[in-house]
Amino acid sequence: MDIKIRQAFIEDLDEVTKVEANCFPEAEAATKTSLEERIKTFQESFFVAEADGKIIGFINGCVINETVIYDELYIDSKLHIPNGDYQTIFGLDVIPEYRNQGIAAQLMNYMIEVSRAAGRKGVILTCKEKLIHYYTKFGYKNKGISKSVHGGAEWYDMILEF
Repeated sequence: MDIKIRQAFIEDLDEVTKVEANCFPEAEAATKTSLEERIKTFQESFFVAEADGKIIGFINGCVINETVIYDELYIDSKLHIPNGDYQTIFGLDVIPEYRNQGIAAQLMNYMIEVSRAAGRKGVILTCKEKLIHYYTKFGYKNKGISKSVHGGAEWYDMILEF
């Protein structure tokens, strides 16, 4: 299967919104309006994965100077600092029928390389406890339970420093 990773465009909004709704519980999923703001504000760090011209996953996040993600970032895309130190990852989505084929890893590695090339100090994300092991494979370190209460879930702060 040939997977193409490319920058997201506003024309992708409907497909990206469907992928997000398919991958996250409603309380945690970004809304169409939020995804639209993200594409418009930090398109340079919003990438989609395509298989046969169909969007099957994506990765995105703004850039900040802090080393942990805080909940306001999900709401206010104006907090994005284009020349900031740390690339955040708000979501790493792959639709169920394409999981366990290395697509999420391709998206993650792509974001890491773009962030490194942009001169960032590292990449940060939050994840649920069951995914800590997955992200450590990329070199992320667990910083413990996050202050984030996004979607009512318990999150862990993870950091990959370059």
